[in-house]
Amino acid sequence: MVKRMRLVCALCAIFLVLSAVAADAASRIKDIVNVEGVRENQLIGYGLVVGLQGTGDSLNNSPFTKQSLQAMLERLGVNVRDANMRTANAAAVMVTAHLPPFATAGSRIDVNVSALGDAKSLQGGQLLVTPLMGADGEVYVIAQGAIAIGGFQATGAAAEITRGVPTQGRIANGGVIEREIAFRLGEMASVRLSLRNPDFTTARRIALAINDLYGSGVAEPTDPSTVRLSLPKKYDGNIVDLLTEVEQLIVEPDLPAKVIIDEATGIIVMGQEVRVSTVAVAQGNLTVMITETPQVSQPAPFSNGQTAAVPRTQVNILDDKERRLAVIQSGVTLQDLVDGLNALGLGPRDLISILQAIKAAGALQADVEVM
Repeated sequence: MVKRMRLVCALCAIFLVLSAVAADAASRIKDIVNVEGVRENQLIGYGLVVGLQGTGDSLNNSPFTKQSLQAMLERLGVNVRDANMRTANAAAVMVTAHLPPFATAGSRIDVNVSALGDAKSLQGGQLLVTPLMGADGEVYVIAQGAIAIGGFQATGAAAEITRGVPTQGRIANGGVIEREIAFRLGEMASVRLSLRNPDFTTARRIALAINDLYGSGVAEPTDPSTVRLSLPKKYDGNIVDLLTEVEQLIVEPDLPAKVIIDEATGIIVMGQEVRVSTVAVAQGNLTVMITETPQVSQPAPFSNGQTAAVPRTQVNILDDKERRLAVIQSGVTLQDLVDGLNALGLGPRDLISILQAIKAAGALQADVEVM
């Protein structure tokens, strides 16, 4: 009886551990899908920054800045068309922002400011009134305000120090929304959920989780990246209430076996489902080191000889004889694969070459994506 109780306790403990692991891998539907129509819109505009302490554009090298200054001053009643302008306290900038979904007129958003000419710093600058337009050419936001930058530049007679990017800044709440984007989500009878990582299995699991709660026919996967969600009758025509409950459901997303390689930085990322067939791997580099250490030869005292440099060359060859052939067994897990490759004493660059070679041999059961 005691042994049976211990066995039951052990099985319960294993079940709890497995449940915890599964729960850690699961995610809310809210975190893995986007709702159709609920998205940001990019805005862009061209403006002027004034108030710079001699760190603005040089007007001779930035004709667009000079033309913008002249046009602005003429609108204000100042004629400077024939004047020789030499100010360095102004800079032409590009202003960008993201218009949030369902943003209302009169609310404020943050805007980003980036120098367009040869300005050295935007520190202490003030952005003048700048309209921000969308892809349709309509003005949606008006931006203005003091710029806050995260970098700085200090220059002396013989040295210069630059930290961060002083030609790029941000204006918190610097944009006022003037136009709203019409989208009546609450009046829709159905919406589409778009998966951020398209996958057949994940789309089906989302539909099953929703139908288990509301009944069959509410959710239907139409393709690997889309799940159509229909409004049940009990929600009285308000799909927002349905979405607030659906996005809290827990689903375990399924991921394809993939290896991501960034050769520029030597970063390797491998998914959990990556598997390798039985394969033998060996790695060794032939390294030739040539060192030149010339020496000076002095003639004997009271002789007619001359001082000369005598070449001395030392050549060393490293062929990595200690590295042997290693066998990676079939169907190993990601941890086993990493441990096996690390046992060879390889760096990131060598690992990239080996993974590509294993894939070329047909032994890597995963997609290899080189960034």
